[in-house]
Amino acid sequence: MENNTHYFYVLTCNDGSLYGGYTKDLKRRIEQHNEGKGAKYTRGRGPVELTFYQAYASKGEALRAEYRFKQLPRKKKLEYLMRAGELDVAAEKL
Repeated sequence: MENNTHYFYVLTCNDGSLYGGYTKDLKRRIEQHNEGKGAKYTRGRGPVELTFYQAYASKGEALRAEYRFKQLPRKKKLEYLMRAGELDVAAEKL
């Protein structure tokens, strides 16, 4: 059975930085990042932790969400995540 769910996700890296990405299989993708086989950005910044994800019906919608997130400065990214309810105020120290 084919997975028709597309995900935009945000990882928190070991150095406190945030990484946004797209996948159809969250578990596998996070494992790849933690094995150093994910995006170049996350290599050497592991282990990473899933901070946020949102499911979309189409790949285009998920990729647009990823793009919008990546265009934000760090402060706005943290605000976005707090509004989404995934981080508390203490996370601002990241």
